[in-house]
Amino acid sequence: MTSFPVPTMPAPPVGVVGLGQLGGSLAAALVAAGRQVTGWDVDPAAREAAATRGVRTARELTGIVVLAVPLPAMAAALEGLDVDPDATVTDLGSVKAPVLAELGSALGGRYVGGHPMCGTERSGPEATDPGLFTGARWALCLEPGTELPRWLRVAEVALAVGAEVVPATAAEHDDAVAAVSHVPHLLAAALAAAAGDAGPLALALAAGSFRDGTRVIGSDPGFVTAMVQGNAGPTTAALARVLEQLARPWPELVAAGHAVRAGGPAGRRPVRVPLERAALLSLGRAGGAVTRRLAAFVEGYVPDVG
Repeated sequence: MTSFPVPTMPAPPVGVVGLGQLGGSLAAALVAAGRQVTGWDVDPAAREAAATRGVRTARELTGIVVLAVPLPAMAAALEGLDVDPDATVTDLGSVKAPVLAELGSALGGRYVGGHPMCGTERSGPEATDPGLFTGARWALCLEPGTELPRWLRVAEVALAVGAEVVPATAAEHDDAVAAVSHVPHLLAAALAAAAGDAGPLALALAAGSFRDGTRVIGSDPGFVTAMVQGNAGPTTAALARVLEQLARPWPELVAAGHAVRAGGPAGRRPVRVPLERAALLSLGRAGGAVTRRLAAFVEGYVPDVG
């Protein structure tokens, strides 16, 4: 099938507010991809670290403005900055509904919520990694009021750094990440605390299973607390489902968990999706992702269940 190129429109510049691990990594990756990038951080050390990677630092931002700041700072992230009133604003926050409520009311269809599913327990500009987004799933929220051309421009930013774009609504995103990200942080905390109560011998014998099961709770406690409290409703519901699973007979539980973990899709089936909200959301709900933007549609995949 013949592919048609995207119309030759120059890619808009990108402004990144917050140059810690995620923001600094995004800015560096975009510079490496040839995009025009301006970054800003209240921390002079973060600005200096970004500048060494080729990022221009300034308060004047236009094009696509990315908020890479902690959730509690999101609402005030643009204060004191000179932002083009027509700029598209997106974010990298791990919870979407509260940010949509704050920024969506002020920005309307110019706001596009986003959340790249990557990052590590490390933080700060010293954790910058331009390859951080390669192969990562990047949830990109498509609400009834989202302006589709702006959504596509933000999607192009994610694709430019090697991510795969998963269309979703804010509510769908928050329900999903409660199960696969927020509850795991709480379980990691509980596992680490329980092992600590078990005493020095238990901690001395801890190996791979304990390390893998507790890795994420090495993150900044303030970040984790803001994340789970910001998504309290879906996280509480997801945690209740985990507790129900733990109440099952252990052989059943082990078998059920093993089946889910080992019985993933056989592969990926390529698809083309029109640039239309319902079709894009259907792709995300099917477990698929966008991997390429073309003229009148996007290319991507859905899981091939055989």
